Amino acid sequence: MLREYDFQKLDLVEDIEMCLENAKLELSKKQMLLKEKNIPVVVLFEGWGASGIGTSLGKVIQNMDPRFYNVVKMDRISEDDARKPFLYRHFYEIPENGKVTFYDHGWMNEVTSQYLHHDLSAKAYHRRIQSIMNFERTLVDNGYLVIKFFFHISKKEQAKRMKKLQKDDNTAWRVSKEDMWQNKHYDQYIDLYEEYIERTNTSYAPWYIIDATNKKIAQMQVLEILTGYIQHRITYGKSDAPLIENIFELNAPIRVNEVDLSPTISEEKYRKELKKCRKKLSQLHNILYRKKIPVVIAYEGWDAAGKGGNIKRVTSGLDPRGFTVYPIAAPDKGELNRHYLWRFYKRLPKDGHIAIFDRTWYGRVMVERLEGLCSENDWQRAYNEMNEFEKELSDWGAIVIKFWVQIDKDTQLERFTERQNTPEKQWKITDEDWRNREKWDLYETAINEMIAKTNTKFAPWYILESVDKRYARIKAMKILIEEIEKRIK
Repeated sequence: MLREYDFQKLDLVEDIEMCLENAKLELSKKQMLLKEKNIPVVVLFEGWGASGIGTSLGKVIQNMDPRFYNVVKMDRISEDDARKPFLYRHFYEIPENGKVTFYDHGWMNEVTSQYLHHDLSAKAYHRRIQSIMNFERTLVDNGYLVIKFFFHISKKEQAKRMKKLQKDDNTAWRVSKEDMWQNKHYDQYIDLYEEYIERTNTSYAPWYIIDATNKKIAQMQVLEILTGYIQHRITYGKSDAPLIENIFELNAPIRVNEVDLSPTISEEKYRKELKKCRKKLSQLHNILYRKKIPVVIAYEGWDAAGKGGNIKRVTSGLDPRGFTVYPIAAPDKGELNRHYLWRFYKRLPKDGHIAIFDRTWYGRVMVERLEGLCSENDWQRAYNEMNEFEKELSDWGAIVIKFWVQIDKDTQLERFTERQNTPEKQWKITDEDWRNREKWDLYETAINEMIAKTNTKFAPWYILESVDKRYARIKAMKILIEEIEKRIK
């Protein structure tokens, strides 16, 4: 593929400048159609050092409206990003609907460079390639266009360009130590690049090899491919994505309507256990920070089940500098216009820290499903997407714990009535809570399906029997303690 590439087959066409200007104008027109039709686009520029990616990218976007695109340079990993999951910084930069994000290098450059510098084991490298393929697929399945360009030049051409850049003090900075190392190990890189491109060259996110020997020809190739790809999407639209069979090992399914809700705890025992759990969590939190182990805790449950009080007791044993609680409401405009997992990716903790989500990504298969806020294909597909998301967290090293806070219908009615009749609690009850209650049976069916399809070994569900809120609080704290101890041992 790359080794056999014929760098001599492209000649400079006549009137190349005029062709380029026409192509730029055509791309600017397509950009407005993207905006009109709310189509988000991800464009990845990868390739050799000194292959002209930056220059070509600048020329390609010259006529585009800068309000509706963003260019991100992803060659360096910040200290903060290094403490987050691998895909975090790439997922964070995805565009809103109707906009374009151009990545100046990205996930390919990151994993191949780390692998060749022995910062990634072979096992970790291949696992990350699978993560990348999942990432690209889920973007496309959720309406994104993903277009990938690889700028290809020969070893001789790369060396010649770097030498020319280094002669001028104003351009010498553009040649990095990594570029020099890459040219020295060109054969190793080209073998890895070929293998990587072959594995990730999918129908939904194809690679386009750009002959970057002549910069104007390279720009022309990119412009023609971009406009053609965008036009195809505008003409034919997006079809439903195929549903993927679960590949992850699941725990036994739990039906929430069959859970025994009778467990209780006395006030005296509750206070003793609460004190003991707080002390233990405080000790474990220090170890988590020292060992840089992240924790993600997801809370879901019925309205008035006691999620807030449960979270309050769990956090009472933690160092407030080392955790954040995220109450998740309806998405804002920026969140609504991106992949539904984006707002959760951007809230992930640093290693050694804890993130607690009061409501989660599982809204996709509950409220969004039952309220018709997404298509059936969207919520059916989401089970696998959420399993993949949680697997990413687990592979990163996170402890992932999911709590379902369970009560019965009569208990909910009692609590709703109490809230409605108590002035200082009335803010807790809304008309939407009453409407959701009318769909109890539908929600119960959706919850059972959700748990059955996402109760994985690496991110299990735990049921908190919360008719007695005190019992549920102690149970949650003990589960958290047990999971942390299991990991640190």
